[in-house]
Amino acid sequence: MHIALPYDKGHIQLKVDDGRVAGVLTVPAHAGDRRDEAEIVRAAHRSPIGSKPLSELAVGKKRVVVITSDHTRAVPSALTLPILLEEIRRGSPDADVTVLVATGLHRGMTPEEMESKFGEGLCARERIVNHDAYDRDAFVDLGVLPSGSKCEINKLAVEADLLVAEGFIEPHFFAGFSGGRKSVLPGVASQDCVNINHSAYAIQHPRSATGVLDGNPIHEDMIEAARLAGLAFVFNVLLDEEKRVIAAFCGDADAAHRAGCEFLLGRSGVDPVKADIVVTTNGGYPLDQNLYQCPKGLDAALACVNEGGVIILAAACRDGLGGENFGRMMLEGTPKELLERILATAPEKTISEQWCVQRFADALIKYRIILVTTGLERSVVEGMNFIFAGTVDEALAKAYALTGPASKVAIIPDGVSVIVRR
Repeated sequence: MHIALPYDKGHIQLKVDDGRVAGVLTVPAHAGDRRDEAEIVRAAHRSPIGSKPLSELAVGKKRVVVITSDHTRAVPSALTLPILLEEIRRGSPDADVTVLVATGLHRGMTPEEMESKFGEGLCARERIVNHDAYDRDAFVDLGVLPSGSKCEINKLAVEADLLVAEGFIEPHFFAGFSGGRKSVLPGVASQDCVNINHSAYAIQHPRSATGVLDGNPIHEDMIEAARLAGLAFVFNVLLDEEKRVIAAFCGDADAAHRAGCEFLLGRSGVDPVKADIVVTTNGGYPLDQNLYQCPKGLDAALACVNEGGVIILAAACRDGLGGENFGRMMLEGTPKELLERILATAPEKTISEQWCVQRFADALIKYRIILVTTGLERSVVEGMNFIFAGTVDEALAKAYALTGPASKVAIIPDGVSVIVRR
């Protein structure tokens, strides 16, 4: 059996004897809406959920802020953002519009990345600003979130007459789903606000899981932050394995987002296939451009691997580790030492990026993880307690050596796209 695994901006081939394959977990081929992508987007704007159309909301608004995703997300902004701006200016032709890039705690986008994501023409016409979570003077304190954290949100967003956000919905390993309210927190929140929302306690909560919103403390903070910030309208797309728009939802920040999540859950939910070896990816570029993002693809494998088994995670990591704190912490001890240290950290003392270290450490205590990557040196990979492999063939050979030559293999070509039912 030959299976294409998304890797960087292309694919790598996994070859497995048919008799060893326990199962392949993929999202069923989409057989529904096959309209032109732009028509899907425009149709969603004509039928908002729980809200007036954006063009009507924009009437009389002078200062409009549109939050959009950064270079680490696959939102097709070159398609969606011009249509969204068109809707705003239909209602308020003279509106002063700022496009605010929701970097969260990531680095800001470069001009080249902006042109690639948004299009040269849009970049030349519009004011685009990178959010900076570390600029203490950039925030307004809006009160207290359910977690007890201060709700500190970028003042550009808070002071707008109309706050709008675009994004896309995919499974998320502790927020339940991406999209919607996530544009505000962590998208345009302060470092301290994000840190407490992502505290060890919150990450360890049993409801902080893929596909879960109700009772999820991380989601509850996020939706409250969106409300306090005045997020009036969201536009979210869903993408297929080729990153094409297959559905779009817009309107009220909670109602429209939940509608999109329900659609995704119905489409992407799969039953687990148990095996001693599980192969997964982080869905290729842009999510596999650094290791920091990779607990997302790992999460699906954790629902399938047998006790004491091996996970093979393929991620190019062309941008390296993806975070100074993440990389430093991953090299500071054994998985058990790392997890104990993080769980002992009070929410207000949370260190940025520790949440991904926490998820990796927890997994590494229970399973052996082989990292297939061309973007990281072997010494770095092994220093972080992974097993290094330069190719998936090498990784599979190492896995068989650890679990036995008769071991069955479960394959999740895109670990970010599926929701494995627990």
